[in-house]
Amino acid sequence: MDWTAWIETRGEPVVLALMGLLVGLGFGFFAQRSRFCLRAAVIEFWHGRFGEKLSVWLLAFATAVVAVQALIAGGLLDTGTARQLSARGSLSGAIVGGLIFGVGMVMTRGCASRLLVLSANGNLRALLSGLVFAVTAQASLAGILAPWREAIAGWWVVEGGPARSLLALAGVGPVDGIAFGGLWLVTAAFFAWHTRADAWRWVGGIGTGFMVALAWLGTYQVMAHSFEPVQIQGLTFSGPSAEWLMRVLAEPGQPWTFGLGLMPGVFLGSLAGALVGRDWKLEGFSGAYTMPRYIVGAILMGFGSMLAGGCAVGAGMTGGAIFATTAWLTLAGMWVGGGLADRVLDRPAPGARNAGAGDMPASAP
Repeated sequence: MDWTAWIETRGEPVVLALMGLLVGLGFGFFAQRSRFCLRAAVIEFWHGRFGEKLSVWLLAFATAVVAVQALIAGGLLDTGTARQLSARGSLSGAIVGGLIFGVGMVMTRGCASRLLVLSANGNLRALLSGLVFAVTAQASLAGILAPWREAIAGWWVVEGGPARSLLALAGVGPVDGIAFGGLWLVTAAFFAWHTRADAWRWVGGIGTGFMVALAWLGTYQVMAHSFEPVQIQGLTFSGPSAEWLMRVLAEPGQPWTFGLGLMPGVFLGSLAGALVGRDWKLEGFSGAYTMPRYIVGAILMGFGSMLAGGCAVGAGMTGGAIFATTAWLTLAGMWVGGGLADRVLDRPAPGARNAGAGDMPASAP
């Protein structure tokens, strides 16, 4: 592909938006078909059931790590200027934000990406939660919640550079990153085989991980071949959600971005996956999972994601694939926060049948 000619013909904003649309279509389709969901994986783990949901998440995460590190080792990608590594970061924000996000995703029964995927499947609960998430993310970025975010983020900061890279801190390189990701990929494959996961779980999980690598590669190539300053960026949903909210509320004419194409791409990709699998179904609020719980959970996720510097995909997978220190702390916080929330909020009553969130239909958020 002649990136320079394409950029000169279309312009950087259009190319970035098209890349976002392409990545979004793939991510939405694969995530929908595989039922990719961090919340479901977290609950299975803490319940001691290393089953299908955990296998899918591990397949996606390990694939992202291996693919991204292979691109770096092959000289096709350089993430040194990515904000997760080059900019000043917050360790306190990563830890606290990850914990808060983990609690929120259990309350809403899905992380930010899962809510968008389910919205395209006709789930009105997920649609409402996604809207509240976007409003809270924007309020945390530059609104009424911003002072709180800045205060917590200032407790413990780390300068950009080697201190923000786990590989640099360990004195190793991308080949070691590939080996680490490969170990997890073998583990994921074992779990998937042991649980007799169907073909869509395998293909969807691996495909979801490849979309993380494609996002890094696409934006890097635009940056490398552009005469204008372009920031390399990965796959995330907190920033683009807030961006789309402001585009709806503000005057038209804003420049096109990667996030502008990403969000509708994920929606359309998930819709296609739902139609292929005949999963489209209009759903509202019912049962014990009431509207207040979803709203509070979405607020926690919106604030937590902006405090941590990313959502379950943005920090957990995208940042984790480049071994950003803050991203791994965020991911750990999400696993701990999600496990605690499930234990406290969804713990079955004594003597009742174990019907925790992990036993509920995977199609619900």
